[in-house]
Amino acid sequence: MEIFLSSDIEGGLVRLDAEESGHCVRVLRHRAGDEISVIDGRGTLLRCRLLNADPRGAEAQVLERIEGFGSHPYRLTMAVCPTKNIDRYEWFAEKATEIGLDVLAPVIGERSERRVLKTERLCRLVKSAAKQSLKGAVPEVREAVSVKEFIVSAPEDAVKMICYCFEGEKKGVREVLNGVPADSEVLILIGPEGDFSPEEAELALQRGWIPVTLGASRLRTETAALVSATLVYDCLSE
Repeated sequence: MEIFLSSDIEGGLVRLDAEESGHCVRVLRHRAGDEISVIDGRGTLLRCRLLNADPRGAEAQVLERIEGFGSHPYRLTMAVCPTKNIDRYEWFAEKATEIGLDVLAPVIGERSERRVLKTERLCRLVKSAAKQSLKGAVPEVREAVSVKEFIVSAPEDAVKMICYCFEGEKKGVREVLNGVPADSEVLILIGPEGDFSPEEAELALQRGWIPVTLGASRLRTETAALVSATLVYDCLSE
């Protein structure tokens, strides 16, 4: 199934930008009269008939709207410190989108080795991953903030979990999510290669974040993030 993305939808008319139009017309060789599928990036799939096969700006007529296309019942925000090797972070962003992600919120910890992150490429990656995995919604990619800033700004009524390596009592993600309504807002905080600082961890506990474990193995940042996203999907999509 070929899927295109458009943010220019007015009434029954869909316009594709130059990149999507070129892919549709030049690469896939669609012509006027062909049916195509377009997502709006907010959860809706539009079945359309191509009216104008212009590779610089194709237009299509909406035939059918399918709400909640490829959706999941919960809302998941992953706040993950960027890895020193940015390829690993991009791999996580792509795979988490395929599984089920609503917000990617990069955070910079006191021990982070990478302290600057450009989000343009991440935005392109999650758009492509959403289309590839047949989802109508494209995850929001936020600009990076500090770990402490993210901790204190988190909604009080969300299910908030923090993964860190310090000793102490921790729960499993499944244990935390057991009995939680499927439509809950879930936030998961993953630290950098050097883990959170003691001050960051203490602030999280004071603010009601639940410390969780992902098992006995020590996982890389991107692996821990992906495992967490998978556990949320398993627990709340059943």
